[in-house]
Amino acid sequence: MEQLLQQIEQYRQEIAAIVPNGADSLEAYRIRFLGTKGIVKNLFTEMKNVPGDKKREFGQILNEFKQLAESTYENWKNRLDVGVAGQVKSIDLSLPGDALPLGTHHPITLVRDRIVHIFGRLGFSVAEGPEIEDDWHNFTALNLPENHPARDMQDTFYIHQNPDWLLRTHTSSVQARAMERQKPPIRIICPGRVYRNETISARAHCFFHQTEGLYVDENVSFADLKQTLYFFVQELFGKDVRIRFRPSYFPFTEPSAEMDINCRICGGSGCAVCKHTGWVEILGSGMVHPKMLENFGIDSNKYTGFAFGMGIERICQLQYRVNDLRLYSQNDVRFLKQFTGAV
Repeated sequence: MEQLLQQIEQYRQEIAAIVPNGADSLEAYRIRFLGTKGIVKNLFTEMKNVPGDKKREFGQILNEFKQLAESTYENWKNRLDVGVAGQVKSIDLSLPGDALPLGTHHPITLVRDRIVHIFGRLGFSVAEGPEIEDDWHNFTALNLPENHPARDMQDTFYIHQNPDWLLRTHTSSVQARAMERQKPPIRIICPGRVYRNETISARAHCFFHQTEGLYVDENVSFADLKQTLYFFVQELFGKDVRIRFRPSYFPFTEPSAEMDINCRICGGSGCAVCKHTGWVEILGSGMVHPKMLENFGIDSNKYTGFAFGMGIERICQLQYRVNDLRLYSQNDVRFLKQFTGAV
């Protein structure tokens, strides 16, 4: 035991006296003290010769010596900037820097910005609201009172601690908040993320993106709605796009209509995207229900309005022919780097 302690002390002094002057001397130190047949390894094999009552004491001393040898090596290695292979790194400061790949806009962002830009030319301003919403703004104020069958159209994520709060199912809640805090004229576009409790697949997701619009003023008619949407669709898809309106039902608009365009993927000849009909539904619309106006103290005898809403993923699908919704949220660089420009 005494002999081993004397050896360790000598090795400590030897380490303190060593001053490596390059990669070769540092590597020699590593082999001598830390190699598979080095001093530290040999000292550990001597544990079997230490008396049982002294093993713990000797083990502590030996561990301290090992830590000293290893930390000394790491410090010298960092000081000399030695690489893994033991070669001293040299830096040529005259060399050009490594090129870093530039990021791009997400396809959803590209389409959303394009939609906002088109409606901005018509005088629509952007409005935003919270993604965690209360029942009043998400349902009741939009003419969907409690137990209304239309609530079954949307499978909602409710907050467990307080069922009166939920993840918004549409950006119509932003329209409700806009009518609550300002009086007509109101002309807004509401892009944002919404949530519904759906099984994730190529055609459905538990979250997606919408853009909704609202225009409330005196003498607003269904003709204004149609011409606004005609302008939008032609600006987005081109002057050759064919358009049709179909009667529909939405609790917060009356009358209501869905808008179809000829399929941009097959040109109207029929494919899986348009279900071989040649037409693709892109948005819902209608005249704002008078009761919805009255919920916010707006005189429905004086003011009228129209509203519309569309899924950004659907527009993105038609623009880029991306038929799997899951690709938008998987952050696969191979997919995202394809979208380098505007729509």
